[in-house]
This record gives sequence, C-alpha cells and structure tokens, in this order.
Amino acid sequence: MMPISYAIDTATVTQYLQQMVRIDSVNPGLVTGAAGERAMAEWLYQVCMEMGLEVEFQETALNRPNVIARWAGSGAGKSLLLTGHTDVVSVENMPGDPFDGRIEEGKLYGRGSYDMKGGLASILGAVSALKAANFQPAGDIWLGFVTDEEYLSIGTDALVTAIKPDAAILTEPTDGRLCIAHKGFAWLTLTTYGKAAHGSRYMDGVDAITHMQHLLKMITTLEEKVFVDDLHPLLERNSVHASFIQGGLGLSTYPDQCSLQVEHRYLPDLQASEIIQLWQDEIDDLAKNVPGFKASVKLDFERPGYEIERDAPIVQTLHQAFNEVMQTEPDYMGMFAWLDSAILGRAGIPTVILGPGGAGMHSAVEYVHLQDVFDCAAIIAQATADWVR
Repeated sequence: MMPISYAIDTATVTQYLQQMVRIDSVNPGLVTGAAGERAMAEWLYQVCMEMGLEVEFQETALNRPNVIARWAGSGAGKSLLLTGHTDVVSVENMPGDPFDGRIEEGKLYGRGSYDMKGGLASILGAVSALKAANFQPAGDIWLGFVTDEEYLSIGTDALVTAIKPDAAILTEPTDGRLCIAHKGFAWLTLTTYGKAAHGSRYMDGVDAITHMQHLLKMITTLEEKVFVDDLHPLLERNSVHASFIQGGLGLSTYPDQCSLQVEHRYLPDLQASEIIQLWQDEIDDLAKNVPGFKASVKLDFERPGYEIERDAPIVQTLHQAFNEVMQTEPDYMGMFAWLDSAILGRAGIPTVILGPGGAGMHSAVEYVHLQDVFDCAAIIAQATADWVR
C-alpha cells in the first residue's frame, strides 16, 4: 500500500535499480582486480545532481569514493542520514550475466539487487517523492553511499568523519522489518608453540599441533556450555568457530608452531576485550596443567555489535511511518550478520535498519522484490519528512 502524502514513482525507481545492478561494483578487497565502486559512485553522483542536491565525492581508497549528498534544510529541524553501501561480493558461480538486472514475476535479479542496491533504490525513490511533492525540509537530509561494507567498511569509517547527522536510516535488506540490533565479530589468531626436532627424537621434540587440541576443545566448551546460557531476545546467542589451521615443518619433524584462526560472532553487550580474556585465561590455565604447553592469542580485527532501544526517537519515527504507509504494525528483528550501523552508532548517530525483501544474498541467484523496494521508499519518505520537519 502506498502512502497518501508521498507517491513513489515506481517506474523511475525500477529504472534506478536496474541501472545500478547493471554496474559492476564487486569489492576489490574481496576479489583481486575487481571493478570496485567508482562507476557506481559516478552514477549516483549524477542522479543526485539531477535531483538538485549538493553532492561531493569522499575518497576512501584509490578509485573508491563515497558519495555524500545534502538536501539543505532551513536550519530549524533535526538532520537525517539515509545510507547504504555500493559494493557487492563476488559473482563466481552465478549463472548467465550476473549484472543483467532482468525482471521476472515482480523480482529484479542480479548481483547486488538484494544486498543492497534495492535499498539504495529505496533511498533514491524516497527523496524523489519528497522533491516531487515540493517538500521543504527544516533539517538537513543527507545521503551517504559508501564503499567497502562487504570487507572492512572503510567507507562508513570515512563517512562519520565528514558528517554528524542527528540520526540515520540504513537500508540493508531486512525483508520489510525494523532491525534494531545486530551482532559484532572478532577474528583471532591462536598460536601454540612447540620445539622442532627430528621425528625420531621424541625426547627432544614438543608437538605444537598436538597442543592445539586443547584450544580446539575450548571452542566446544564455549559452544556447548558457556554461550548457550546467554540469550538475546532478537539475536539468540554468541558463537565461535574455527576457520583456518596451519602448522608443521615436515613429515619427519616435530612442529614448532601451530596457528588457529577463529571467528567469534557476539552480542552487543560483549566486548572484544572480554573475548580475548576468555582465551587468555584458558591459555594460562593450560600452561599450569599441561607439561610444555605454551600459547598466545592475538586480535586480528573486530567490529562491535549494535543495539538501539525501541523507544529511541528515530525508531519511533520509522515505526509510525511504517504504520501510516502500510496500515499495519511493523515487525522487529535482529541481524546475526554485522552491519555498518555499529560504526554509525559508535560515532553517536542513532541508527535503525529497514530494507526490502528478496533472496540470494552472496549466493548464485540473487533477487529483490520490487514491491518491497517501493514500499520501503514510501516508508522512508514519510519517516524522513516527519523527522526533518
């Protein structure tokens, strides 16, 4: 159902989305030599200019710019950021042309259609609707189209150094639900240390790979006995898994070192420092009880979780806009994956997530429901108007 106040031009929104999907913006951090976000940024820059917005590039890496657009308000209202990422993941194993943007039975197909150019199209459709209705904002409306969310999020890291809006709506795919929480993640390297020796010299060698079994058992303990007792109403529980293991010098040599890379996915109330301490405490205990045991833990990269209260003003504004547009109450959800909203939140920008539905995120066949894109555009238009008045 479309809103009374701000009608979405569905033909234009469909055209926007199809054109974006047809632009290759595979993240070069994930695929060596990939196209990157430059062409997408240039397309968005031109569209924003045609809408009458102030627009600039913000370089985040070589040929990988953010696009920051501003619809200046009169200065009397609160400001709002509408944001999403322009990069997409690999197209490996996708059948046919992964960037064809074909439409079948109300679904638009192609890499990035669901994750998350459908959300970007909703932003453009919302702003276009407000422009067509001659809306005059009191507060600034910002559009932030950022690079690199699929890898290290250098785009949003840069964006929050340039603008400080009062709130944000992130249009990652949520299947039309309001997302108010998501998990964080931490990548760790655990290393056990042994002593290299000839394979016949059992009296001299210390097997670092064998010692790693104790830390692997720790993963089982965390999964089966520790994390199961800490449940979140939207995100369930913390988790950890082994990702890579490496060690050994040769078949006839005791391994002097073994490294295990693990990933933690953790709830918003947990910090990476607490995860590190869990492992350090286990290492210290093993060193006391296992002869010759020596190990270390190192944090390689982390991003915190995020949660915003349901009664936060931006959440309530989006809730009311959803109700007005869709004539029903929204469902709330948490996202197990990590999102750029954590960076926005850490920068003091309260953020709520709303995006269209579809399927095939990071998969061989990806599509977005066009009606969801239109509905999200209408909800965002209404919420934006209500917030920046």
